[in-house]
Amino acid sequence: MGDVEYFAFSADQVRRLTGLSLRQLTYWDATEFFAPEYAPGYTYGPFSRVYSFRDVVGLYTIGLLRKKFKFSLQKLRSVGQYLRRYDDAPWSALALYVQAGDIVFRHPSDPGEYASALKPGQRVFPMEMELVARHVEVRANRLRWRRSHQIGKITRKRYVVHNAAVLAGTRIPTRAVWNLHVAGYDAEAIIREYPRLRPADVEAALTYERKRRRAKAS
Repeated sequence: MGDVEYFAFSADQVRRLTGLSLRQLTYWDATEFFAPEYAPGYTYGPFSRVYSFRDVVGLYTIGLLRKKFKFSLQKLRSVGQYLRRYDDAPWSALALYVQAGDIVFRHPSDPGEYASALKPGQRVFPMEMELVARHVEVRANRLRWRRSHQIGKITRKRYVVHNAAVLAGTRIPTRAVWNLHVAGYDAEAIIREYPRLRPADVEAALTYERKRRRAKAS
């Protein structure tokens, strides 16, 4: 799977990816039903909870099972525990099945371990975690797409890179672009360092930083 494994997601991004509400995410974290993997140090705001890609896959799965099968939170707690227990296992080794009102998990090192829980001829709902992860990856990558009106624009938002000026649609600070420029990088080299940027972004960042520095010096 791609570099999505290294993404960090805000609660709002998780909401958009999973269909769960911010209220649910906050409550599940507070009650230790499903806590995010990362804690960046913020106490309040949209980045007070930072989730890993594995967290998002788990929450998407929980949301799907809750909506489709009406499982209780107590029953669904095992999904998060399963993914955390085998967090080093590849997605292809993980799967769960719904049968007779219960959730049955496949052991990563023994694909047949859950077989005893399944009765011959009994209908099951399979959920291969590799397929779920790929689906979530596609959705996550869409969050990274930048719209045309964002190219070459500078923005500042609370809780985003400590309120620093960034290129719109990214978390790349203008000062990072400036530092590369000062180090001798041309626009092409800067874009190799930050592939999401375009020449207009580099120009906008440098223009912004020049003006900021002139204003600070005056």
